[in-house]
Amino acid sequence: MSKFKYTPENEAKFQEQIKKYPNSDSMMLPALWLVQEQEGWVSPDAMVFVADKLNKAPIEVYEFATFYTMFNLKPIGTYHIELCKTLSCMVMGSRDLKKFIKDTIGIEPGQTSEDGLFHFSEVECMGACGGAPMFALNGEYHENQSVESLEKVIKECRDASKSSK
Repeated sequence: MSKFKYTPENEAKFQEQIKKYPNSDSMMLPALWLVQEQEGWVSPDAMVFVADKLNKAPIEVYEFATFYTMFNLKPIGTYHIELCKTLSCMVMGSRDLKKFIKDTIGIEPGQTSEDGLFHFSEVECMGACGGAPMFALNGEYHENQSVESLEKVIKECRDASKSSK
């Protein structure tokens, strides 16, 4: 039995979404998205919960969650920076953004800052090649970026974190 539970709001979303899918295999992605939206990551306990809800073996949920790179399988920072690493973004300056993140936050792709504020991922094409270079911050796209604009976003995140304490 899992200790994880959806919030009442997410349970309602789950019940609404499951009506749209012909079988539980089709519901695996939305069920895991609800977990990640709620917790910021998909824990082993949450995988057991999803398996129980979908009448699946926990290993099936684990296999699914580990196949898709968009699922975080460990806790990450408050702000998740996903930097596009494909050709259009690279040609337009994503390497400069990557270096700036390393130099100012002190993290490489796959790492979380010591203060737990930032997590950095390099990802495949995010479909915004016309706005290269781009990154997503907690899922929100930021196109046509420069070191200066990234610096501003990072400062805003740090300021928001300080004011919420």
